[in-house]
Amino acid sequence: MLSFFHCKAFLHYLVEFCPPHPRSPQPVTCPLSPVLSRRQLLTRTAALAATSALRLPSLAEVPASALAADPRRPQYHLLPARNWMNDPNGPIVWRGEYHMFYQYNPHAAVWGDMHWGHAVSPDMVRWRHLPVALAPTPGGPDAAGCFTGSALVDGDRVAILYTGVVSAPESHATIRDGAHSLRESQCLAFSSGDLTHWTKVPEAVIPAPPPGLDVTGFRDPAPWRQGDVWYTAIGSGIRGQGGAILLYRSADLRHWDYLHPLYQGSASGQAAANPADSGDMWECPDFFPLGDRHVLIHSTGGKAYWQSGVLDTKTMLFHTQRSGLLDAGAYYAPKTQLDAHGRRILWGWIQERRPEAEYSAAGWAGVMSLPRVLTLDARGDLQMEVATEVEEIRGDEQRLRFGGGESGLRDQLARLEIRNACGEIRCTFRRGSSPFDLALASPGAAQPWLTVRWDPAHPDTIQIEDQQLALGSDPKAEVDLRFYIDGSVIECLANRHGAFTQRFYPKGTGAPPIGVQITAGLGSLTALSLWQMKPISPDRLTT
Repeated sequence: MLSFFHCKAFLHYLVEFCPPHPRSPQPVTCPLSPVLSRRQLLTRTAALAATSALRLPSLAEVPASALAADPRRPQYHLLPARNWMNDPNGPIVWRGEYHMFYQYNPHAAVWGDMHWGHAVSPDMVRWRHLPVALAPTPGGPDAAGCFTGSALVDGDRVAILYTGVVSAPESHATIRDGAHSLRESQCLAFSSGDLTHWTKVPEAVIPAPPPGLDVTGFRDPAPWRQGDVWYTAIGSGIRGQGGAILLYRSADLRHWDYLHPLYQGSASGQAAANPADSGDMWECPDFFPLGDRHVLIHSTGGKAYWQSGVLDTKTMLFHTQRSGLLDAGAYYAPKTQLDAHGRRILWGWIQERRPEAEYSAAGWAGVMSLPRVLTLDARGDLQMEVATEVEEIRGDEQRLRFGGGESGLRDQLARLEIRNACGEIRCTFRRGSSPFDLALASPGAAQPWLTVRWDPAHPDTIQIEDQQLALGSDPKAEVDLRFYIDGSVIECLANRHGAFTQRFYPKGTGAPPIGVQITAGLGSLTALSLWQMKPISPDRLTT
């Protein structure tokens, strides 16, 4: 039973610390608190951690049986058994297995009290939960939270370079607005064996931003090795100048020297309490070689962006040549890794799009995306497709059989469906002189779950919901659409160039069947297949 002090602290937590997730461009109002900016969230969470080591429980513990029966919980995406998750952190291959870390609140299905959750997989598809990898250390440089970072192999051990957060006087803060004051620093931890026990370096290895830089943030390190030297990119922004990726160098991971901005944007000219909302602070950077170029990924303004170009290894400056939006939907803070076959794999946080009161009551929030393989086309534009390992959980194929005229095709279409909102759909069509309209819908539903429209007036783009996505450089090639439907998630990829992640929340106690409606352009359809997907665990808890 909770003491009077604990009850009072818990009530204070509910009133003061029930926040929207920190990386959302449109904060959701908690019924017991005002709308808070991410800056306020960080500050208040830091204040709570600084004043008490108390780990507060959720308002009502949702039983495992209710979590397992929730039809909106995905069945083949990774998510923790309960509570809140956000950014993917440090995905890595280690001793033949895939390890995924992620931002995790072990005590409630809302953002706060950031730890590093941990899961392991033989194939990037079937996951097993492991104990929490990192937790805040009272009095340490991460006392207010273990924020986003990266994992890397260092000889016979694995290192994690991550951001720690503490309260600080304004003169030492990286987040400050006259009322709130926080310091972000970069911290280091090591492990070996099965990676279930981590040893932290007691002091921050990059304790503060470079002297003389007035930064709008300083977080999310992304290290890589180049010859005998370690480099790391750090997400930041320079006040009045815009978002920036700061570059550091080290010989041993413990002692770092600042070089310069690896790449820098320009000021947005927009007023925002949180500069990551206006685009004046770039968070969650990732920088890596791909083909004959380098790629920079960063997140800002509620979206994730990519740039491809050339790294000048003499000056260590990145020169961008092509750029674009990584995913136009509920997808943020992505992170990449090399898999066991040398492919560049992208992971992303699939955000909630329902009120906080709903996901808090459900007992879970946030989903990890499926693994996407990254490549570049001839122009240097980023391409992605879901890793073929996901095909191993396909069930029997339902395929549209051509012949017999339009009425026969429509009769078949009416019978094709994914059961329990758990499947994959692939559709290809020719670009012609007429539009192509497709929707994913359930029988009897007032509105479709996802709409797609291709207009011949704009042959190199496709509209998914209200977003226009690129289709690549060949205007005559067939359009290939892939839909991965799972509980309340749809990941859609268009011609490997455009991506859109949808959240949808069916009502009721069961997951609905989902079928394909084609209202225009049926004559241009060239293939349609549906697969039921096999759940990766028997109870939706990914154990």
